[in-house]
Amino acid sequence: MNILVSGGTKGIGRAIVKKFAQQGFGVAFYSKNPDNLKSLKDELLLSNPDTNIYCAEVDAADTPSVKSFAADALKQLGHFDVLVNNVGIFKPGQVLSEQEGVLEHLLQVNVASAYHLTRAVLPDMLKQKKGHVFNICSTASIIPYVNGGSYCISKFALLGMSKVLREELKETNVRVTAVLPGATYTESWSSSNLPEDRFIQAEDISAAIWSCYQLSAHAVVEELLIRPQLGDI
Repeated sequence: MNILVSGGTKGIGRAIVKKFAQQGFGVAFYSKNPDNLKSLKDELLLSNPDTNIYCAEVDAADTPSVKSFAADALKQLGHFDVLVNNVGIFKPGQVLSEQEGVLEHLLQVNVASAYHLTRAVLPDMLKQKKGHVFNICSTASIIPYVNGGSYCISKFALLGMSKVLREELKETNVRVTAVLPGATYTESWSSSNLPEDRFIQAEDISAAIWSCYQLSAHAVVEELLIRPQLGDI
């Protein structure tokens, strides 16, 4: 059993990689940061030296690199049972005041990279007649907010892609789940003045994803909405 996670070295992605590795999965993941790649790989091997790992330095904004990574990961691990389109970036701003090019960059990283990674991995899942695709969307996929600008647009688009995939794959035994987390405590929130317990923990997300994956082949969680107990921030 193998899982591929984009942007898998920090926050939610890291928690997902660790959760599935603990369950005996081979793991493939990428990041722009080589130090983060090494840190996670070392941690995984320390926990279980037999873990099958493929990781590489990839810029999600570079489509050829994303495609090359997928091809190399398939060669290394053979197949994937789970794909998690997790990589994403946030840039605050409003539609009229954002810098030129912000929309295109966020769509490339937050949507197009998931689109191309899915197209690369999906044929193998269809051949196996099983698989599960998780798209890490956001509460911003359903509730826009001021100063969310192109980020909200990109997350709406990712949820749309997830819904399209769900319809296309209903008869194939490949499941599709859109995950919509609220504020999750990651590095990007660490400098805020809010207490850590005001946030969802990344491990909550990975545990919920594992539970969705554990369902029988006759059931699928189409949308998984998770918010902090005290509500949105």
